[in-house]
Amino acid sequence: MSRPATRAKVSVRAIAALAFAAVVVVALDQGVKALVVANLPYGQAVPVLGDALQFLYVRNPGAAFSFAVNMTWVFSIVSTAVVVAIIVFARRIRSMWWAIVLGMLLGGALGNLLDRLFREPGFGRGHVVDFISTPWMMPAIYNIADSFICVSMVVFVLLVVFGVNLDGTRALSAKQQRAADARADAAAAPSDTAPAATRTAGAPDPRAPRDDRDALGHDAT
Repeated sequence: MSRPATRAKVSVRAIAALAFAAVVVVALDQGVKALVVANLPYGQAVPVLGDALQFLYVRNPGAAFSFAVNMTWVFSIVSTAVVVAIIVFARRIRSMWWAIVLGMLLGGALGNLLDRLFREPGFGRGHVVDFISTPWMMPAIYNIADSFICVSMVVFVLLVVFGVNLDGTRALSAKQQRAADARADAAAAPSDTAPAATRTAGAPDPRAPRDDRDALGHDAT
């Protein structure tokens, strides 16, 4: 009875961590975007760290990093599908690492989805607020939500590479799996030599005489 209770407790903790990470990302993304809209001039670069980091407020009708600017409705639908899938999938999560990663991905998707739903020019067609420019790294302009989406995907790949499962267990490598199979086969295989003590009492001794004479050579009659 204690094992199901433990699994339920771990599941609640994982869901709480996922929700907390998502709320933090959404709040940070939307809060910074509100400051950008209120204080930065549109389309004018503001140096922060010289040419390494600039704030450049623009509105993006496409996907992350200004990709596919004429497909706003498509990305609104895709973002909604991602959000719903993560929420439904969250019940299976037991690993805190997976909870945090999917929480960051959920928060990033929600941050940009809120822009597409509620910003101009209309519901589902809203333009995403972008403002981070790093010309030395990439020509595109992005935002906080895009950054968390990218970070979560990198950690996602690392968790898969290192074999961390959703329930927190570690997947066996090919070498470890072969060793485990060998141990299982050895444990299941019957022994070829039985000890003398296991012989049945009525079993004949192969060294006994094979005719009707006793061991002293006299006629048994």
